Amino acid sequence: MKVVVYSHDAATRARVRLAIGRRPAPDVPEAEITDVATEAMLWRLLDAGQADVLVLDGEAQPAGGMGVCRQAKDEIHDCPPVLLIIGRPDDGWLATWSRADAVISHPIDPIELARELAGLMRQQASGTAVARA
Repeated sequence: MKVVVYSHDAATRARVRLAIGRRPAPDVPEAEITDVATEAMLWRLLDAGQADVLVLDGEAQPAGGMGVCRQAKDEIHDCPPVLLIIGRPDDGWLATWSRADAVISHPIDPIELARELAGLMRQQASGTAVARA
């Protein structure tokens, strides 16, 4: 399953990649991870249908993951489910505004990230609608 990780910060992308591993749970497909540092590259992948699940850093710069998520949900037909990494738990209301499907906060807890991503991957693999966060 194609997992796209978006953050301007290479260390954040590396932490996400490490948390995902080959697959975030034994019962989900292997993750083909593509990490991108720019919004332009993220849009190229989305436009080409090269993403099954997105992991977006809400703290990415200059385009934050929250705004990118909201735009993707508005503009991409059958937008892939989104796991949004927010700056702090109190930003949860902003994640709701962005229409993210799952949310975790910085600092990244690898177990929490894997659990949330695996849930999105299961739903995507089964073709069921993803419940909103």
